[in-house]
Amino acid sequence: MAKIVHRHSKQYANGQWRPACAAFLLLSICILLTGCRGRDSAGDAITIILDPGANSFAVDQQLAREFERETGHAVRLLKAPASSTERLSQYLQYLGAESPDVDVYQVDVIWPATLENHLADLSESFTTETAAFLPALIANNTINGKLLAIPWYVDVPLLYYRDDLLRKYGFQEPPATWDELTTMAAAVQRGERMAGQAALWGFVWQGMAYEGLTCNALEWQVSEGGGRIVAEEGAIEVNTPGARRAFTRAAGWVGSISPPGVTTYAEEECRQMFQSGNAVFMRNWPYAYSLVNGNESPVAGKVRTASLPAGSAGRAAVLGGWQLAVSRYSKNPAAATELVRYMTSRHGQKQEALGASRLPTRLALYDDPDIASEFPFIPTMRHTLDNAVARPSKVVGVDYNEVSTYYYQAVHEILTGQNSADEALSNLDALLRKVLDQ
Repeated sequence: MAKIVHRHSKQYANGQWRPACAAFLLLSICILLTGCRGRDSAGDAITIILDPGANSFAVDQQLAREFERETGHAVRLLKAPASSTERLSQYLQYLGAESPDVDVYQVDVIWPATLENHLADLSESFTTETAAFLPALIANNTINGKLLAIPWYVDVPLLYYRDDLLRKYGFQEPPATWDELTTMAAAVQRGERMAGQAALWGFVWQGMAYEGLTCNALEWQVSEGGGRIVAEEGAIEVNTPGARRAFTRAAGWVGSISPPGVTTYAEEECRQMFQSGNAVFMRNWPYAYSLVNGNESPVAGKVRTASLPAGSAGRAAVLGGWQLAVSRYSKNPAAATELVRYMTSRHGQKQEALGASRLPTRLALYDDPDIASEFPFIPTMRHTLDNAVARPSKVVGVDYNEVSTYYYQAVHEILTGQNSADEALSNLDALLRKVLDQ
């Protein structure tokens, strides 16, 4: 059993059953509250646990209902925790107990190695289809020769910006570098506050101590030539001049162009502040595009997107995204696999793109005219995907969750002023050497 799973499974061996019981109670409550069908007479209903976002969950429900009509298999939809860190913890409780209560899991791009022992091998079921997907994602999801998850939608971050405010203050283009962003954000923030917009901030981003901060911090670090946490050959790359430079600059944003509370923000806190009209720039994933430009958004029609700014070593955007995987403990593996096939089909991914601005993992959809018409930025993301920065989940395998936790905790200490960059990164280097036995 993988190391991280082993740690969670100790609670059963020691009789410490309360966290697991709480998780199963939550699962039962979720099933009751979703209002979805119960198991049909054939006993082949399928339970799938998904992202709770309002736009995306509505599209997921629509696809599930279509699948039910076409196949006769009933589908239950559960809402997972919004935080990916909390979601992984919940998954590990279910899977560590070999629970059959969830058949299909929505799996982060960084989790296949961590969950390897709990996921079904889908290689034979998707033999003829893998060529249609982004090759990097198929490779990412293949662990020890087993295809453990099927790519559903991919993520790379965008810089969202208020085009109307930039032009008001004489900026015709979005910032090309992080230093330009700092200057532009400060200028617009200062001008708007003088005009009476006291709640306006220059830049919001994901600064809470969780996986989202790992993504932000890795982008800053790589753009400054500071390494990739753990290199492909296994070398630890955190206590570097580029990393210190990047994190020190970000710490300088807190309380100046970014609100003091940004160190408690995840994706939705950023999106809500930006959508309310209280931020000039925002770093976020593509899902936010359909929301900030929605009919009821105060900033609809005023927002544009760009690639993240560059540091001294160039631009860097972390590869994200979600896959669908079948639990090894499912009592309905054939039906669960068919649900995965339907949701990740060309039709399924097109509906996700049109309904929730999710980036497809099927290559052909980047040339789809309907998607291009509704979301012009999506076809332009193809090049960014080819150059996206992968987190070292495949390099460190089952140790990734521990590595990432130490990383974002160290960066958070720098951002909140609890520690200097020099000391925090020196400590982080020592911790990672212990984890990876170097």
